[in-house]
Amino acid sequence: MKRLRLALIAGGTSGEREVSLQGAEGVVQALDPNKYSITRYDPATDLTQLAAEAGSIDVAFILLHGLHGEDGTMQGFLELLGIPYQGADVLGSALAMDKNLAKTLYRLHGLPVAAWEMAVPSDINNCDRLLAALQLPLVVKPIRQGSSLGMSIVRQAEDLPPALEKAFSYDHEVMVEEFVSGREITVGVLGNAEPEALPLVEIIPDARFDFFDYEAKYKPGASLEICPAEVSDAVRNRAQQYGLAAHKALQLRGYSRTDMIVSGEDIIVLETNTIPGMTPTSLLPQAAAAYGLDFSALLDRLIELALETRKPVI
Repeated sequence: MKRLRLALIAGGTSGEREVSLQGAEGVVQALDPNKYSITRYDPATDLTQLAAEAGSIDVAFILLHGLHGEDGTMQGFLELLGIPYQGADVLGSALAMDKNLAKTLYRLHGLPVAAWEMAVPSDINNCDRLLAALQLPLVVKPIRQGSSLGMSIVRQAEDLPPALEKAFSYDHEVMVEEFVSGREITVGVLGNAEPEALPLVEIIPDARFDFFDYEAKYKPGASLEICPAEVSDAVRNRAQQYGLAAHKALQLRGYSRTDMIVSGEDIIVLETNTIPGMTPTSLLPQAAAAYGLDFSALLDRLIELALETRKPVI
């Protein structure tokens, strides 16, 4: 059988570069060398090479997180080159990356979300507008960053200005939303025309962490992850419905992972990841394993889904 010529795109220039590179190592180890001939490209240095070699590439696997990888820019580049790739297209990637637009779409589709306001730089010097509109505690975050970069939990009014200043150092647009206390879960979705929801994963950060921040996400042993999550059937079914609804509201394809908070019997939708972490122990691969797809089989399935989106030559 002829091997597929696969471009593994990892690295990039975002604050999540190292996470991307670490994930790429695991993907290379998991992909069957009898099925794939893999060439790695780092967008920080190899875009010219990728363009020059586009004609010899059958499919791309994007393993970039954050800006210039998860926001539609790399997807648009691959579209111009005529290379199919896994996951969301340009529009879906851009919508999901913009937390303000994503929450607006969630709400339009009937999904429950926390109250929020968009901040402006002048709010750093006078937070009265935000404090009047929202109730403490608050979550402050840049709208186009992943892995909780630039994010803060604000429990006292005097802590809001430095949190805003921090977030604005990562992005020119910043969201302030009401903090929802509860159990954090995540719902993976897999498929193109008929996507299916995967088993839930519950994330329990170590008591040292105020929330599931960058260190809690990536430091070994910093968080406990339970899959399938130990929730009632009613909560599980509703969370899976919400995961599918979020996936469709954002016009996604291939796969996604939507984070939520369970508070009693209520569920609040937080945000959707279009390129989730991709190591054998990452959240979506754990859910896929509980569903019946080991890491290698999950990667095969994502590549199959990518090839389904190949546009016909006119």
